[in-house]
Parts: sequence; C-alpha cells; structure tokens
Amino acid sequence: MNDYLVRALAFEGSVRAFAVRTTGTVGEAQQRHQTWPTASAALGRSMTAAVMMGAMLKGDDKLTVKVEGNGPIGPMIIDSNAKGEVRGYVTNPQVHFDLNSVGKLDVRRAVGTEGTLTIVKDLGMRDFFTGQVPIVSGEIAEDFTYYYAISEQVPSSVGLGVLVNPDNSILAAGGFIIQLLPGTDDETITIIEEHLNKMEPVSKLIERGLTPEELLFEILGKENVQILNEMPVQFECNCSKNRFGSAIISLGESEIRDMIEEDGGAEAQCHFCMEKYNYSVNELESFIDEINS
Repeated sequence: MNDYLVRALAFEGSVRAFAVRTTGTVGEAQQRHQTWPTASAALGRSMTAAVMMGAMLKGDDKLTVKVEGNGPIGPMIIDSNAKGEVRGYVTNPQVHFDLNSVGKLDVRRAVGTEGTLTIVKDLGMRDFFTGQVPIVSGEIAEDFTYYYAISEQVPSSVGLGVLVNPDNSILAAGGFIIQLLPGTDDETITIIEEHLNKMEPVSKLIERGLTPEELLFEILGKENVQILNEMPVQFECNCSKNRFGSAIISLGESEIRDMIEEDGGAEAQCHFCMEKYNYSVNELESFIDEINS
C-alpha cells in the first residue's frame, strides 16, 4: 500500500488535523543509508513530522528540519515540501541500543536530551522564516509538540512512530498532528485528550493496517472529522549531476586542476540519497573552459 497523507478539519472547523503513513518512505531512507534500528526510528519519526509540516505549506514552498542533539547519531537534516516529497539523512546511521525500560527503541538515547530543533521555511520571499527551540525530550514527537507551542504558538499534539523488522527493514511508520484553532472549546479539548490517552501507539495502529483517515477517527471520533483531501507521500531527492557540476565549478579553476592532477577525476555523493556522480578529466576540463569563457 502506497504512502499518503490526509488533511482534515474536526469539531466544526475548530481543530486542524494531519495524518500520514510513511512506511515505504522511511523504508527507502533506511535502505539508502543502511540505518540501524534506533537510528531508523529517529530519522523516520523526524521525516514523518517534516512531511506533515510540508503539507501545511503552499505551492513551491519548502522547509528544512534540523535535529541537532548531543546523542551519538549526530545531527539529522530533513527537507520537505508542499507536494508530499521528503528526503533526509542522519550523520551516524549505524547506531543502535537495547530497548528502553518500556520496551521501545531508545530514540532519546540516540538523539540526546540537549540541543536544538530548528525549522527553516523557504516561502519564496527574500528572507527565510526560522524557528528554533531546545530539545526537550529527544523522543522527537514531544520536541515537535514543544516547537509548535513555543515557536508558532499553536497548541498541538504530535504523534510519531516507527517499527523496525529484525532484518532492519521498516515494518510500519507514520504519525499525526492535531492542532487547536482559536476558539476551541474545553469540551472538545477534553474529548481529544481522552482519546489520545487511551489510544495505542501510532506505529502499532499502522502495523494493524489503519489508514491515515482511521488514525484521525481514533483520535477525534469519526463523526467529528471532515476529510479535506489526501496527497501521495514519497522519498524524493532533487540532486543531479548538473547540480553537483555547478558546485564543482564554484570551487574555482585551481581546485578543479588539483582534482585532475591528483585524482584523475572527481566523485560527488549526495548526503540525502547517497547517489554518486563521477566526473571524468574531460568533464572537469570543460568546467575550466566554462570558468574562463
């Protein structure tokens, strides 16, 4: 079943909601980066949050999520956009620990409990919007919840989950974001809190086969939800040989001549998708010609 995201309103428009299944998307990231289970859970949760945040954008807008904790996986960088496309990487992908005290992957230990969560939005204007908050738990979902409360001042509940198979492949991944709009009454808030307290972990619900729509029905009550639309979600990288070629040209003639004389060519690798691009001596010499033309 393909990954997709749904947008919804609930309780007569007083609540905004997003839910997504990202099993295949996180699975592709796991394969490309060969992440071990705990690193997979951290990166997968972050990518799931980022793709829902991207769905709140419009047109060609895009954003970058940076999770920079003091744990051994190092910084994670995730890009997403308004089209359901997301890509991401973790600095140290081969990190894994025993399950924590409640039997879950120990994401907090991998990410760390000190550091920052930064969101940079490119809304097509001269300046980017940047919001940054301290990491409050390292479990990712709580950190995004805190980001919304502090940086965007929108009361939100963020749920994220990733289950990993014994062979390191991704069994289930997905999440939700529930946001209270101005004027939400106390009764509605109480209903949502009660449902959140009773529900199973989101990863378990996705493993059981619940769709993104059904996730929202679990949290908000089917009778209260109005599904607005859905959107396919996928791992997508916009790197290319031409883009890396432009980066090599920007290094200047001297650097390129060193590549020719010392290495007999050049190789570039994308951090996000791990794709490699090779440049022959002839190609590098053509870059020099371009610089001097």
